[in-house]
Amino acid sequence: MATTAKMSAFAKYAWFALGYNVLVIVWGVFLRASKSGDGCGEHWLTCNGELIPSAPQFKTVIEFSHRMTTAIDGIVMLILLGWAIKIFVGNRSTQSRQVLYTSIGSFLFVITEAAVGAGLVLTGNVAEAVTDTRPLWAMGHLINTFILLTFLTLTAWFATKERKVSLNIDLKTAALIILGVAGLLFVGLSGSLAALSNMLFPSQTLAEGVAKDFSATSNIILRLRLSHPILSILTGVYLIFLAGWLKARSADATTAWWSNAVSLLVIGQVIFGGATLLTLGPIVMQLGHLLLADAVWIAFVLLTANALSVLGQPGK
Repeated sequence: MATTAKMSAFAKYAWFALGYNVLVIVWGVFLRASKSGDGCGEHWLTCNGELIPSAPQFKTVIEFSHRMTTAIDGIVMLILLGWAIKIFVGNRSTQSRQVLYTSIGSFLFVITEAAVGAGLVLTGNVAEAVTDTRPLWAMGHLINTFILLTFLTLTAWFATKERKVSLNIDLKTAALIILGVAGLLFVGLSGSLAALSNMLFPSQTLAEGVAKDFSATSNIILRLRLSHPILSILTGVYLIFLAGWLKARSADATTAWWSNAVSLLVIGQVIFGGATLLTLGPIVMQLGHLLLADAVWIAFVLLTANALSVLGQPGK
């Protein structure tokens, strides 16, 4: 069994790893929004054929710095995995197995996250390139990011305190949680398409943007972006309901705290999303919108994990 001191140190590092990955993700959004994804050309691992760009343009600096933060993230995640293996392999406790499995999942999905980024560069699906496959890349990237954040969040959560998530719950609870996950995924996917359409087909006014949404000659991602605010509002209302319902069902203080956090973050995200739409999505608003989206997802994972750890107990 890992000592309390070792577990505490690992837990703090796991929370740090989660925070650092969120920063890398936000920087990636800035890379996309600033149209700097082609700063290193269609080269990877090199940048325009060089290990270190010798005469970089501003967008090259942005792209190269993102690659450097990603490289550092690889080291951060390798340390997380190695540390987990060192202190948890051979331990038979439920907590040790949970932390080890989620650490392995975190490391695998940070690799796929980097692979998706490399694929975007090598296939030229960056900056202002309009291709048939770019929306698929954007949605795939979003799904991988959410899975990565899930594994990282659970790694830190399991390491912080010994607890067991049980799936031995009633069908109604399981269905409601699954519907919440699906709703967040669809909102995220529609959001990735909306952000992509705003970058590739910018509008000077809100009226011009709305006209493009309903034009039969517009690109398909323009005509689909109206689904994002609709899905966001519907899913937001549902998540507030679900958070309150899980809070009442579990009668647990920690679950109640995360229930309130999810509700407040959802309300804040809807308001911030409306402001982003009305201001035609300047980069700073896009960064804030994405940061809040990640915060909602992480809070929902923690709400669900806490609720399942209580509701899965005998007699609940």
